[in-house]
Amino acid sequence: MVDHGRLVAVDAGLRAGIAVYGVDGRLERYRSTNFGSRPRLKKGVYSVLSAVGGLERVIVEGGGPVADPWIKEGRRRGVSVVQVHAGIWRKRLLRPRDRRSGASAKDQADTLAREVIEWSDAPRPTSLRHDAAEAILIGLWGVLEAGWLREVPGPLR
Repeated sequence: MVDHGRLVAVDAGLRAGIAVYGVDGRLERYRSTNFGSRPRLKKGVYSVLSAVGGLERVIVEGGGPVADPWIKEGRRRGVSVVQVHAGIWRKRLLRPRDRRSGASAKDQADTLAREVIEWSDAPRPTSLRHDAAEAILIGLWGVLEAGWLREVPGPLR
């Protein structure tokens, strides 16, 4: 079987949320990782992306020195790299009333991320950190933008 069609979504930071999607648009795995320092982040990015077979796309929310290693390593690998602002993916996935404040957006992101986990039949979390929840939604935005899904799946609307 050919291993292809994967997207990695990242809520960039020294503590980063990471989500991996398949070409079918479903979440395969997710986690929160504390890199602790910029040098460890840089090494960790290489390891994270190397562990994803068939990588085609990297979607990064964030900027500056915590986003740059993801962007640079994705480009070095020759995959599509998109840097997105939270306001862009939130506008597509969250209702206007849920975007009025950062706190309400994070609360709604948690709820929607859990629905994505359920819809994708991915392993349920014992706890779900906000960075992992946001990475899940960044990834959902990414698969929609890539055309891997035509619209937000019915159960998630």
